[in-house]
Amino acid sequence: MVSKKFNSKLVMIDVDGTLVDSVPDLAYCIDQTMIVMGRDVWGEDKVRHWVGNGVPKLVERSISGKLEGEANKKDFDKAYKIFLDLYSQNTSKRSCLYDGVIEGLNYIKEQGYLLGCVTNKAEQFTLPILKELEIIDNFEIVISGDTLEKKKPDPLPLTHASDFFGVKPEESIMIGDSISDVKASRAAGYKIICMSYGYNHGIDIRDSNPDLVIDSMTELINYL
Repeated sequence: MVSKKFNSKLVMIDVDGTLVDSVPDLAYCIDQTMIVMGRDVWGEDKVRHWVGNGVPKLVERSISGKLEGEANKKDFDKAYKIFLDLYSQNTSKRSCLYDGVIEGLNYIKEQGYLLGCVTNKAEQFTLPILKELEIIDNFEIVISGDTLEKKKPDPLPLTHASDFFGVKPEESIMIGDSISDVKASRAAGYKIICMSYGYNHGIDIRDSNPDLVIDSMTELINYL
């Protein structure tokens, strides 16, 4: 862990589990999907444990009932279509920003950092939730899960961001919440700050050895 301020120019921030608690909407849509499929619902606690690797993986987990389970293609295809239709109408009806996010974003901008957003969430859901929660104007670039041919934990989204801004990876920071964020950051040459409250399948993010773990984005004043 670090005990002094980072010397960086660019900050890239994750969405789900970092800026936004999106589980209430995701859980609602998963449970409604299960009802249409004639299956038992899972509830918010189970869905919270499954979130973090994109919608297709979430739907697959809801069909198999396991974090690493697999679903047959017929069931998956049916459930995925149902879920997408539901989620397109429920992207941010129940979701909310975590406490401290607005203050953290404002501080990052006040300090003159370049600021972007990088998520594994598809663009069709990313842009609406950022707009509806009124934070999209903070970001000079938004890289969604389908913007490029690869997504986190591959380093491509972060190296793309560095190239976009003309900043070296070693002058860049990722703020995220999961092992996927840590892996992408390490591979790209970024520093990585993780939020303690995010989605990491029930595993303490400290076990992944990020450079820093904080409980609120208000704490960024001590490190940026």
